[in-house]
Amino acid sequence: MAPEGFDDPGRPSGGNIYDRRVCAGLADAGWDVRVATAPGSWPAVDPAALADLAALLAAIPDSEAVLIDGLVASPAAPALLPHARRLRLVVLLHMPLATALDEHHDVAAKESERAVIGMAAGLVVTSEWTRRQLIEQFAVPAVRVQVARPGADRAELAPGGGHLLCVGTLGRTKGQDLLVEALAELGGLEWRCLLAGAVDRDPAFVQRVRGLVAKDRLGDRVRLAGVLTGAALARAYAEADLLVAPSRSETYGMAVTEALAHGLPVIAAAVGGLPEALGRAPDGALPGVLVDAGDAAQLAAALAGWLRDEERRRRLRAAAIGRRSTLAGWDQTVREVARALAAGTLRAQ
Repeated sequence: MAPEGFDDPGRPSGGNIYDRRVCAGLADAGWDVRVATAPGSWPAVDPAALADLAALLAAIPDSEAVLIDGLVASPAAPALLPHARRLRLVVLLHMPLATALDEHHDVAAKESERAVIGMAAGLVVTSEWTRRQLIEQFAVPAVRVQVARPGADRAELAPGGGHLLCVGTLGRTKGQDLLVEALAELGGLEWRCLLAGAVDRDPAFVQRVRGLVAKDRLGDRVRLAGVLTGAALARAYAEADLLVAPSRSETYGMAVTEALAHGLPVIAAAVGGLPEALGRAPDGALPGVLVDAGDAAQLAAALAGWLRDEERRRRLRAAAIGRRSTLAGWDQTVREVARALAAGTLRAQ
């Protein structure tokens, strides 16, 4: 069960892509997959959305396994709890509300999430970091939590075109304002930066980013491209030399592994699951640079080091190509989700 619009190609969030790939992969693996979408603006909830969700659940036959996206499940305990014994509910938590920075994630929603986590037959998370949060913050037994990291598709090595690239919905969590502030300190260096991601989710934040670009006269060097998918996104990776992930909060970071799949090094905030996504090359080399989350000055220093030091660029590129060889595909993700569904079935019996 997924949030309404998860299959809209114009809304390519990491969670939506993950849900689509897992649904398709489970079907290909022989599971009888029936996708239901929950109307509403999740995780913000209202009585109508809860009533619609309750009706969807009531229509599912007893003892069926239901994989439900945490964006829907976490704030919806009143709709889910009456079905906890009747159905085998496995919750897919992309980002627990307790770790999010969104003002819509209010106290009531977080309390609901705690109840949902407690009653679920199984839990799927997208990083080891998130698994630790559930074990430490919610006292969830480790055996109930299955890690199923996002897969990475094989991609051609990027020839590079001089761009810095940042991929993600423009919003405070993703930290594009920090990136623009950092770039403002690097006016004397040669660079161009492409911000790829939806610009309609947080208008106030986008206005702030545009204001920073205008204030520092970066309009000819920083471009807000909006949503890029398919060939346009592939071209953005091909023209880039470096991915920048300045997030304030992140449970994994699919853009990081997408960049690594193209052999691109990454400068990322050392927050949440981003270090896990960055990983290491087979020889132990880090395929990028980690900086403190929320620190624009440290991000500027890391970018300056990248831009000024050709040997560093060569070394990090080699490490990124090495890390590329270790990336798991979506088939591995699907196998891990299937394992959680099977385990949830056993626990419910």
